Amino acid sequence: MSDTASPWAIYRRLRGLATPYRGVLLVALLGLALEGAAAGAFGLLTKPMVDETFVARNQDYGLLLPLAIIGIFVVRGVAGYATDLYMAKAARGIARDMRVNALDKYLRLPGLRFDAEPVPSMLVRLGSDSDQVAQAVVDSAKVMLQQSLQVVAMLAVMLYASWRVTLAVLLLGPLIAWMMDKVGRRYRRFGHRVQETSAQMMLAADQALSNQQEVKVYGARAAELERYAELANHNLRLSLKVEATRSISSAVVQLTGAVGLAVLLFFAGREALEGRLTAGGFVQLMIAMLAIIPALKQLTNVQGMLQRGVASAERLFSVLDADDEVDAGTRPLARARGLIEFRDVRLVYPGQPRPALDGVSFTARPGTVTAIVGRSGGGKSTLVKLIPRFYEPDGGQVLLDGYPLADYPLADLRRQLAMVGQQVMLFDGTVAANVAYGELGGAPEEGVVQALRDANAMEFVERLPDGTRAQIGVKGGKLSGGQRQRLAIARA
Repeated sequence: MSDTASPWAIYRRLRGLATPYRGVLLVALLGLALEGAAAGAFGLLTKPMVDETFVARNQDYGLLLPLAIIGIFVVRGVAGYATDLYMAKAARGIARDMRVNALDKYLRLPGLRFDAEPVPSMLVRLGSDSDQVAQAVVDSAKVMLQQSLQVVAMLAVMLYASWRVTLAVLLLGPLIAWMMDKVGRRYRRFGHRVQETSAQMMLAADQALSNQQEVKVYGARAAELERYAELANHNLRLSLKVEATRSISSAVVQLTGAVGLAVLLFFAGREALEGRLTAGGFVQLMIAMLAIIPALKQLTNVQGMLQRGVASAERLFSVLDADDEVDAGTRPLARARGLIEFRDVRLVYPGQPRPALDGVSFTARPGTVTAIVGRSGGGKSTLVKLIPRFYEPDGGQVLLDGYPLADYPLADLRRQLAMVGQQVMLFDGTVAANVAYGELGGAPEEGVVQALRDANAMEFVERLPDGTRAQIGVKGGKLSGGQRQRLAIARA
């Protein structure tokens, strides 16, 4: 996504995410309309409350007005409940959709993307960024509509009470609009940076905790703590700037409201002297104005929620708009013979002056063992990752059974391969689920057992306690490194 995309262009795109929830949002909008109508109805009742009850002492209103007030707030309460419930359904549903879509997209990106972006940063996008987007799409829209309807309803009440006084107060409108625009720009600038520093903090913590043994052995605890503390302090400073922006905007809104009340009092006094405004009309104006001030304050504060969501959306859209790994092969591959040929292969990592591989040529024949040996950093892992097309060569060709790898669909190609990496990863689940990983619906039990026997893993699996055997976590329970390796071989 372009860095110059306007926040409203991003927000319009975000609104498209709410399309599947139109029915739910329609109910919520109906609730919002009823809330606004109830607020306006209560405002209209304030004039007869004063004029008929305290000035004219009309007994006919003694029971009618209390019942009307109770009815108004019952309607408002029911409408508010429906609004909150159905807005929450839409917001949480959008957050779920964004997480699923982003994870699906990550799993379709080229391998180079995973070299450029650390996993903790990806987790931030899947976690807090998705929540912020949901807030931008639905939660902020709820506050804006709710408070905007409150303002409109109260302005209607004020116009009904005295259009002259209301027009005088409305002269403050341009000042409030200008201030909200400035606040929104500042929120967006700092909100984006807060999200970036949060990802950096997660990365630093992940590295320190995942490599705690090296941290302890090399006495690097103080250095890691200093690095994390520096990032945390930077995040704190940015967060305080966001809060300062919110506080200043709230204070300015309240000051503007106070000026508005002063203007209202001045002109209402003149209207009363001219006999055009009763005591009840003045109370009606005052209560409506007092209801508008907190609504304007919330409209200003929602800028923070909206702009944080827009900043998070930019980060997520940069992932969703990225190009998938190339999968244009059309030659079907049911079962490969296994002849692999490297012909003058060259690969250069982005931003690196020297190639990781240059002029590599060899043949790995079926039924034989081919060992790739060399010093650390010599490109052995890079070379192997070319076979499942995690990377694409910049020159030369890699062939399988006489055809370039790019001729085959990725799914067909990768179905021919098994991989056991240097760092073995076991997934949350049972031993059987780990061995049959990737098989939809699981594999037959006899196949799993045979794979465990072939990998010499059945001996220690049978000795595992029932609980551990039933559920093995990401770290492989209490399995040793060798045991985890043998489970990975069984999976392969």
